[in-house]
Amino acid sequence: MMKRIMLFLLLLGVASAAPTFAASAAIGMVAGSMNASVSGQTLLPNTSLFSGDQLQVNNGAAVIALANGSRMTLGSNTQAQFFKETDGVSVTLAKGSVSMFHPANGSNLAVNAQSWSITPGKGYKSIGQVAMLNEAVVVTAKEGSLRVVGNGRAIDVAQGKTITLVPKNAATPQAGTSQKLVGGSTALEGATLGVAGGALIAAIIAAKKASDANTAATAANSQATAATSAALAANSAAVAATSAAALANSSANAAGCALNTMSGEQSLSNPSPYTPPTGFTCP
Repeated sequence: MMKRIMLFLLLLGVASAAPTFAASAAIGMVAGSMNASVSGQTLLPNTSLFSGDQLQVNNGAAVIALANGSRMTLGSNTQAQFFKETDGVSVTLAKGSVSMFHPANGSNLAVNAQSWSITPGKGYKSIGQVAMLNEAVVVTAKEGSLRVVGNGRAIDVAQGKTITLVPKNAATPQAGTSQKLVGGSTALEGATLGVAGGALIAAIIAAKKASDANTAATAANSQATAATSAALAANSAAVAATSAAALANSSANAAGCALNTMSGEQSLSNPSPYTPPTGFTCP
């Protein structure tokens, strides 16, 4: 699993090593996406994100490089809205899942889900995941730590730990390396690991490869069409040349026959020696 996370971070680092943001109003940029939209418009690579933009991911993923130095991956069936704050960036998660990487020196980042606010620990790199499952919020600290604040409580989630947050009138938070939801899913660990960046990045790479293959196929089809057109043109030219040759032969035969006729009519002592070639006759 750690290898997947490292791949996830490496790919994100390559995709957003030196992002350029349009003026100070932009809070982030799209590093890659598949089946995603922003405020109802198809989400394209290098699209700038602004405060208030709402991202919707269907059966796909989206990788976002934030201006504060953080990077996020939105998983399948996720809806999130981004906001510029005075001290950083906040993301309101309406549904789905989010994986985040926050550098040690990055400005503030908060993921708000239900009545909870999840922030990376300060002073060191943090990698974490936040997923909404039914009415519960699942928080996992993969590296570093995460701090959860809400309902009058503050909870620190240590590295390698997962905490399940349920509505205040249902139960109290549970902590551990992997916990079962009360009255809910019996496969929380699998669901939590399912939001890891490796699989999401793999989906984006697969989509890119499919796009490249489609482009190559289109180019090959265009070349084949051009080749067919050239062949048809060459064939037409050959037919025309054959017709011209036949017409020339016919004309030459007619001229030769005419000479023979003229010689016969004038009783010339040296009649025309013209003899029609094979396939031709004189009337």
